[in-house]
Amino acid sequence: MTTSTEQSPAAEQAATTLLRFATAGSVDDGKSTLVGRLLHDSKSVLTDQLEAVEHASRSRGQEAPDLALLTDGLRAEREQGITIDVAYRYFATARRRFILADTPGHVQYTRNMVTGASTAELAVVLVDARNGVVEQTRRHAAVAALLRVPHVVLAVNKMDLVGYQESVFAAIAEEFTAYATELGVPGWGSGGNPQENWCTAVPISALVGDNVVEPSAHMDWYGGPTVLEHLESVPVSHDLTACHARFPVQYVIRPQTAEHPDYRGYAGQIAAGVFRVGDRVAVLPSGRTSEITAIDALGTGLGSSTAVDIAWAPQSVTIRLADDIDISRGDLLAPAADAPPTSQDVEATVCHVADRPLTVGQRVLLKHTTRTVKAIVQEIPSRLTLDDLSQHPEPGRLVANDIGRVTVRTAEPLALDAYADSRRTGSFLLIDPADGTTLAAGMAGESFASTAPVPAPAAAADDEEGWDF
Repeated sequence: MTTSTEQSPAAEQAATTLLRFATAGSVDDGKSTLVGRLLHDSKSVLTDQLEAVEHASRSRGQEAPDLALLTDGLRAEREQGITIDVAYRYFATARRRFILADTPGHVQYTRNMVTGASTAELAVVLVDARNGVVEQTRRHAAVAALLRVPHVVLAVNKMDLVGYQESVFAAIAEEFTAYATELGVPGWGSGGNPQENWCTAVPISALVGDNVVEPSAHMDWYGGPTVLEHLESVPVSHDLTACHARFPVQYVIRPQTAEHPDYRGYAGQIAAGVFRVGDRVAVLPSGRTSEITAIDALGTGLGSSTAVDIAWAPQSVTIRLADDIDISRGDLLAPAADAPPTSQDVEATVCHVADRPLTVGQRVLLKHTTRTVKAIVQEIPSRLTLDDLSQHPEPGRLVANDIGRVTVRTAEPLALDAYADSRRTGSFLLIDPADGTTLAAGMAGESFASTAPVPAPAAAADDEEGWDF
């Protein structure tokens, strides 16, 4: 028997009030302390965790608990007093659940912010009120804009060390807003209605707790929300059903048993949109079309009695088609009338994350959803200069933490959406084929407003090892 759902996909997803957010900022701006303060003041810290932090703080000669230790879990982090790895923390209030990624601030670990912010719906960018907007602040704002993080909180920290002066906060918020506007992201503004602005600025002191969870008694000139109030109220859309429907095939199920001799299903997680029984779909990159005859929910077996009429992102399902088409891992199912174009030429902006440089002519693997193909870096037209957002033309290579434009030629056609249309199916990784190291995170078609003219791509060089595309 086929069952159907009574609740719409949008309503089902809206019922889950979960916010994924990341913290970023320069070294010693107080990211870990802010996170610790959020956890402590929202009563999300277990008694034994707090006792361990108090003991570790006393052993270091500190009278008060160092709340940064709640997130700095690596021994090297505790010894050096800096964040190195991305620390994930889960907590909840009466209004919302949270998944938090505390990312490093040192320039050497900016690439780790890409990891933490890639799935975030909000980024908290910290600024030391004594130092103002520095290069790392601009770098983190640029990465947040490039990754299209929907919301940003500018947390101007350590206001207690500048006498809680409104003029200091206003100057930093104005400078950050001006830089943000140059990034070309619409809807920027400092403070105001969080429903309308991409960025909300909040003056805080993470060490003493001003405007983190509780309003500050020292800044009566500020009438906006605390950090937690904003996190609890910022509008977040979990409705991926409004996006173009995309289903990357992860595994082909063919049990070939006496009970299911003819069963052939395509398993995976729906990346975006809605699929229904009866929909006409295209199989990419081949372009063949067929009709969905059944959708089996995850963990409900292979029998027809477990089928559903409709499935939506991010559900994991098995889709069956009317026609016996050659489909394997890495293929993409999409509505026949709304299928993305396929191409072997990929133009994108990438964040380089490896210690070794990315160079023109380099052979790489490109991983897009469940598909991995050979590729060659044909050109690196420009590298972004974060100081003034200008483009340095023809740099020849990208090194760790660089952001630049690349043109890549793949051995097989890929069905990429523009990153502006889909963060999931418009993103990819460049991987070193020798050892599997991730070299760069890419956003297809993405660029900044100030991007310089891109010259025509150079012709691919012949290669004797099968990499000539």
